[in-house]
Amino acid sequence: MTPIREAVILPAIFLTVALVGGADFGQRVSLVPASLFALVLAVMLVAALVRCGALQTARFLHGSRTPLANINGFVVLTSLFAASAQLLWMLTPRSGLPMFFVDVLLFVLLLNTLVATTDRVRLLRSLAITLGSALVLKFVVLAGLSAPGTSRTARVMMALFDAATFGSIAQSPQPAAGGYLAFLAVATYLVGISLLPRPPEPIHTGMIRR
Repeated sequence: MTPIREAVILPAIFLTVALVGGADFGQRVSLVPASLFALVLAVMLVAALVRCGALQTARFLHGSRTPLANINGFVVLTSLFAASAQLLWMLTPRSGLPMFFVDVLLFVLLLNTLVATTDRVRLLRSLAITLGSALVLKFVVLAGLSAPGTSRTARVMMALFDAATFGSIAQSPQPAAGGYLAFLAVATYLVGISLLPRPPEPIHTGMIRR
């Protein structure tokens, strides 16, 4: 891994994702910290990255590195965790039963990824599917049902769901650019993960026949 990628590119990518993921576009743009459950999910995600070899902490923090290099590696790891937490928080509905169901879905998917996935490429595919599914649920399905001026059929379905589950699936209206920013954040995050240093290739030693 080149020094420019470690010192500039990776921190810039992950800090950008963290800022976009925590941005709240209300009357005033503000930065909202991730919830406690999003932090738990971020720990699971980072642990899965370490387990499959996509993230090697020794490449960023090690006694053989200079103090300045270790500080830079610490910045990369910290920004990666912050980006993971804020992105998962961004993809989670804010209230009601959708928040509960999406939290459970993300927890199960990340737990399965942590336990079952040991290959770097498979992890990236699984992560893309997990984040993409959460994005579609919040910014396409729920946003379409909660948008003002929805069809009568959608309103009837929401009323029936509310009566059957004693909860509400309606969410606060999302800003027009919310879905596009979420898509950009997910894509940027996956690019940043793919740019992490690859594990060293195993050295195969063949037996010499006499």
